[in-house]
Amino acid sequence: MKILILNGPNLNLLGKREPEIYGNISFEEYFRELQFRFKSIELTYFQSNIEGELIDVLQQAENKYQGIVFNAAAYTHTSIALADAIKTIDIPVVEVHISNVFSREKFRHKSYISPYVKGIISGFGLQSYDLAIQSFIENK
Repeated sequence: MKILILNGPNLNLLGKREPEIYGNISFEEYFRELQFRFKSIELTYFQSNIEGELIDVLQQAENKYQGIVFNAAAYTHTSIALADAIKTIDIPVVEVHISNVFSREKFRHKSYISPYVKGIISGFGLQSYDLAIQSFIENK
């Protein structure tokens, strides 16, 4: 099984940015832990602060991956274009958030991508990614 982990803007700053919310390790460090824990899964990781690059990766994922774990970060609450890209592809996507977006600012309560994803995992810190990967393993 091949799974793509796709991260949006500012997630390249994990470990530095608001550690009380996002923790104190980088995603690259955490990705190595995921690769160790899920040895039977081929994990690929891509992060961009650029909306168009995320759209390109989603569109190019067809026939390459059996699932996508997607933390669109702030684009979750603003991007109709990402929603359209997810709606168009034929790959299940799980939306993840490190923090509980519903316990934060009101503008974070709206997700444009949620109607087009398989499920949503929010508020479990970096473990949200583990749970999303697990969902693909258990629901092949």
